[in-house]
Amino acid sequence: MNKPNDIVLRATGVAKVYEEGDLRTGVLSNVNFSLRKGETLSIVGASGSGKSTLLHIIGGLDTLSAGAVEVNGRVLSELSDAERGRERNRSLGFIYQFHHLLPEFTALENVCMPLLIRGVAIAQAQKEATALLERVGLGARLRHRPAEMSGGERQRCAVARALVTRPACVLGDEPTGNLDEANAAHVYELMIELNREIGTSFVLVTHDSRLAGRMDRTLELKNGELHER
Repeated sequence: MNKPNDIVLRATGVAKVYEEGDLRTGVLSNVNFSLRKGETLSIVGASGSGKSTLLHIIGGLDTLSAGAVEVNGRVLSELSDAERGRERNRSLGFIYQFHHLLPEFTALENVCMPLLIRGVAIAQAQKEATALLERVGLGARLRHRPAEMSGGERQRCAVARALVTRPACVLGDEPTGNLDEANAAHVYELMIELNREIGTSFVLVTHDSRLAGRMDRTLELKNGELHER
């Protein structure tokens, strides 16, 4: 049985309806799931089924129409924008299909950013970011900007940035979708290794059946609801 303090993420009755004039489009209708500390979860489903919308809602990046999302016991919709931003920085990491690294900054500066936003001193942020970049095989790329790195290196840098704050949970939206087979395999092996080492939970939206199969659980989003596979 799950202990209350073992749950890092919980969605209860989550619904999302887009309204434009008299037109109402329901994307999510009754989404329920919970995620334990250190657990890995994949969410699969047809294109357009609402997977990315769900990920943005549970990450506090989009509003919901009904229901609730709790991160570490805090209901996101009950927080102010500033509080929600602090909770994201404290408890969540994000990895996207495209790395979204800031092009004018080096790999080290990009990975330092979440720590600096948290208020960590520059020297300490650089120390922690350097250690994680070395861990993901980018020790020789600290001073390189994104344009000077390969696609696989940029995505490994994005993984380091998501994990540098040691968040309770990392949310990934097609994190290997923009990579070739070899680089995709490298990145998802890396995520699984870091999950074991750091204890961070993962929720990954993916079309990659190999990646989905490596997660502890797979849920399918169909007709606005999640179903266990």
